[in-house]
Amino acid sequence: MKAIGEALALAGSMAWEVLWALVLGFALSAVVQAVVRKSTIVRLLGDDRPRTLAVSAGLGAASSSCSYAAVALARSLFRKGANFTAAMTFEIASTNLVVELGILLALLLGWQFTVAEFVGGPLMIVFVALLFRLFVRERLLRKARDQAEKGIAGSMEGHAAMDMSVSREGSFWRRLLSPEGFTSVSHVFVMEWAAILRDLVVGLLIAGAIGAWVPESFWQGFFLTDHPLGSALWGPVIGPVVAILSFVCSIGNVPLAAVLWNGGISFGGVVAFLFADLLILPILNIYRKYYGMRMALTVLGTFYVAMVAAGYLVELLFGVTGLTPEARDAQVVEAGVTWNYTTWLNIAFLVLAAALVSRFVRSGGLPMLRMMGGAPDQEHHH
Repeated sequence: MKAIGEALALAGSMAWEVLWALVLGFALSAVVQAVVRKSTIVRLLGDDRPRTLAVSAGLGAASSSCSYAAVALARSLFRKGANFTAAMTFEIASTNLVVELGILLALLLGWQFTVAEFVGGPLMIVFVALLFRLFVRERLLRKARDQAEKGIAGSMEGHAAMDMSVSREGSFWRRLLSPEGFTSVSHVFVMEWAAILRDLVVGLLIAGAIGAWVPESFWQGFFLTDHPLGSALWGPVIGPVVAILSFVCSIGNVPLAAVLWNGGISFGGVVAFLFADLLILPILNIYRKYYGMRMALTVLGTFYVAMVAAGYLVELLFGVTGLTPEARDAQVVEAGVTWNYTTWLNIAFLVLAAALVSRFVRSGGLPMLRMMGGAPDQEHHH
């Protein structure tokens, strides 16, 4: 019982540390999604030119999602006419280049990891785009599109199909500050929380258990910490494998990344580990349903090679510039809750969350929660 208590205490203190950051990140994301229509996104993603992929990455970063919803939304965009590479770029950015992930990394691991995430993410996208050009032939794309058109359900389909953006015309601020804008922001905010809550809780519990039960000596041996060169080469290769097998996706990965960093994984290994939220086993099965087995294996191979390459480049760039952190003291636990800036920020952002949840309930949002896992072909308009 004592061991379980330690794991739960560790998970709870990590949750307390990152609570305000999550509310802030999802509120900012909700504001963007409330005023950007999905039809606009599809129109901008018609090819795989560098400029289009840059736009796709920017739109993805603004439309943060849990990994399951990001994967479902990418297929939805692909079915509506978006280029496959552009849709995959959107998917990568919407889970790996988002505000809340950056804030969480800074809080738990340090600002260098936030910078590494936003340097490594675009590098991974470039590698994926190049690998797709090399290995994805028109015939494979046609088969993938035929399979996508079958509309086989994966996970979070109803959530991906919902367009909760403001329908009225006008400037960004006019739409956002209207009563309809407040309602739309509240709907997106609550739905995003509902989508990531399971992964976040699972991630915190796994990180708490590993942090409390697995001795650091095990990780130090596993990550070859006594061999600097070996560790740098091994980290980006094994990081994604740990992520794939741990089943934790989206921002639920960050607490576990903090435990692995304290345990001795290389800097580039942490980066590659974080990117692998889109390759966990349940999501690989969804790729198979969405695009067929050959395309699922192609996505697995290209994504894996791209995240390993991005991990190596980040390791090299940060090593050369002297930005790699030397201390392995990630914020895994604090001794209880104290009256510090975290507590005040949590209180302030919990008030904001309460206002948005109240608006969600009073504006008829509850039925939407029941539709989150609904059919992919069922359009839900705000």
